Amino acid sequence: MKTYEETLHWIHELLAFGMKPGLLRMEWMLKELGHPEKDLTAVHLAGTNGKGSTLTYMRCILQEAGYTVGTFTSPYIERFNERISINGEPMADNDLVRVANEVRPIAEKLAATDLGTPTEFEVVTILSIVYFARHQKADIILFETGLGGRLDSTNVIQPILTGITNIGYDHTAILGNTLQEIAYEKSGIIKAGVPLVTGVEQAEAIKVVEEKGKEHNALITRLKRDYFITEHEVLEEGESFTLKSPSRTYENLRVKMSGFHQVKNAAMAIVMIEALGDRIDFEIQEQHIFDGLLQAQWPGRFEQVSENPLIILDGAHNKEGIESLKQTLISHFPNRKKRIIFSALSDKPVNEMLSELYDCIDHLMFTSFDFPRASSAESLFERCEYEPKELEEDFKAALKKEMDRMGEEDVLVITGSLYFISMAREIFKNMK
Repeated sequence: MKTYEETLHWIHELLAFGMKPGLLRMEWMLKELGHPEKDLTAVHLAGTNGKGSTLTYMRCILQEAGYTVGTFTSPYIERFNERISINGEPMADNDLVRVANEVRPIAEKLAATDLGTPTEFEVVTILSIVYFARHQKADIILFETGLGGRLDSTNVIQPILTGITNIGYDHTAILGNTLQEIAYEKSGIIKAGVPLVTGVEQAEAIKVVEEKGKEHNALITRLKRDYFITEHEVLEEGESFTLKSPSRTYENLRVKMSGFHQVKNAAMAIVMIEALGDRIDFEIQEQHIFDGLLQAQWPGRFEQVSENPLIILDGAHNKEGIESLKQTLISHFPNRKKRIIFSALSDKPVNEMLSELYDCIDHLMFTSFDFPRASSAESLFERCEYEPKELEEDFKAALKKEMDRMGEEDVLVITGSLYFISMAREIFKNMK
């Protein structure tokens, strides 16, 4: 492959092989490549929501302290390369081409075995490991799981610290129908003797996580037992709070990302930074933490893309995400009329998800977007019990309709699938 476009075409062709949970293909490819994963100093993050934001807070704090930080995240919002980044900057196109040409022969060799063709996510995970191990050295790499944990492609790394942000009902067809089953899959990232920091709060879920930690002799640091959030205050832009961590109290911390869920993410990030300092020779000062939190931004998470009219993008793609969206809308815009444009993948329990919003919104518009697993607007409309509701299959037409109707005190929230949010964000980017 000689060009970026050729490389992306090859990677995206692998989408046809769907999701195949399991680590055998990953382990086979890493062995063929000489085990590059062993050359990484890594942190591993799992959880239903908040992984990307927590990772971003950690990255910004570490960067403020002068460290070079690699990140592996998914899905992307603007550009494919951002999934593999250094200090927040996506890997260069030519680096993607170069690394893909190293990996492709191994992937094709695997396809000829009984294990079969690797999935897109497996290949992208391998690309990130090879890139960070052999082409772009970093002081620390932060890996975000794609789905679950135990059988997720990223679970081949050997981290020095792990984190589980929270547990909620998402991807139940794969991860299980109960919080215990989902917690079991997420806690599969826990490794022998490797500390875990977690924001999991439900008793039935934390019990599973604690059992797994005990089994692996992994010290667990928990929200509301070992670290505490106090003095939370909603600001015009973001939130402020005090954190009592296992080692000290941080007063008047501020984040620019809105919502109490972001306070929890930031708190967990700080506790993970403290734990990281206990594992390796990193020097993180209190000012690095304060400044890093203020630097942190994560696109598509309660992101204001227009001031007049007021329009928010939020990738609330499951029930827990919708609950957080509701809390943030109420705390930041208590007196505004709230209009929603929503689209999602076809496997989502639409009415169950959106019912969290029914008592705080004024209008609901369903739409669709160009993606293989996207639901039609009509299907979403029919599965939803809320009134008033309407549908418009074409997203751009739906957006125009809603913007034309908005009053001065209205807020329009575009929400649902992160793939949908990515496409919506591109529209507003081009408007500027």
